Amino acid sequence: MSSLNRRAFSQGIIGSTLTFSLLESLFCRNAFSDEIKPLAAAWLAELNTIGNDIKNRKLTQVEWQEQVEKLMAKVNLTELMKFVDFEKLTKNLPLSDRGERAVSKRFPEVEGLPTKLVFGHQIFALKKNRSVAPHGHYNMATAFLVLKGDCHGRHYDRVEDGEDFMIIKPTLDQKFGVGDYSTVSDYRDNIHWFKASSPSAYIFNIHVLNVDANKTKGGRVYVDPFGEPLAHGYIKAKVLSKKQAYDQFG
Repeated sequence: MSSLNRRAFSQGIIGSTLTFSLLESLFCRNAFSDEIKPLAAAWLAELNTIGNDIKNRKLTQVEWQEQVEKLMAKVNLTELMKFVDFEKLTKNLPLSDRGERAVSKRFPEVEGLPTKLVFGHQIFALKKNRSVAPHGHYNMATAFLVLKGDCHGRHYDRVEDGEDFMIIKPTLDQKFGVGDYSTVSDYRDNIHWFKASSPSAYIFNIHVLNVDANKTKGGRVYVDPFGEPLAHGYIKAKVLSKKQAYDQFG
């Protein structure tokens, strides 16, 4: 094994995510000839395991958030960006004048990473002062990880749904820099809004759709978080169409 892989293993980058039998298989098949891919693949494989656990109800949605956040905290960004071919994917990428531009590419086939993943993935690219407009989700668990640049990030709990409004409560308002992350589920921090504060910003996103097979409603719901202030910090936020949300906040 190369010195790089010995260091990586000793630091626990892959030790907690690969079983011994899988490691043995990787070594025997010389899958470590590319020193980057197996490390990032192991991290993504663990995300996939956690995604299967939430779909199969082995984890609650909030427990999924907690597990994903632990993984996000130990990701090696350099390896992940090489794995997703970040430089090639974003080179000369035109950024949208309003809102985000989403780009995606199939992950390379690497030993240890399933070819069929339970989660979708993409990179959101933003130019300065452009936003992923404030929105929440139905029946989806999702996570964001800043790969490059800075963002102003806000989260809100969705407390109550009305006909054309939501009652929400702010839970987070902070700068997100490289390596910072957040998660969303139906039960915690369901509304989020990211605005690029550097010349450009790139956010890695994963999402598990149809978390609860018994629920049919899905997708995004856009809101105006600068709605009517209520008691105890709550806000009556008007539900917006996608066009309204991006005209106002994108």
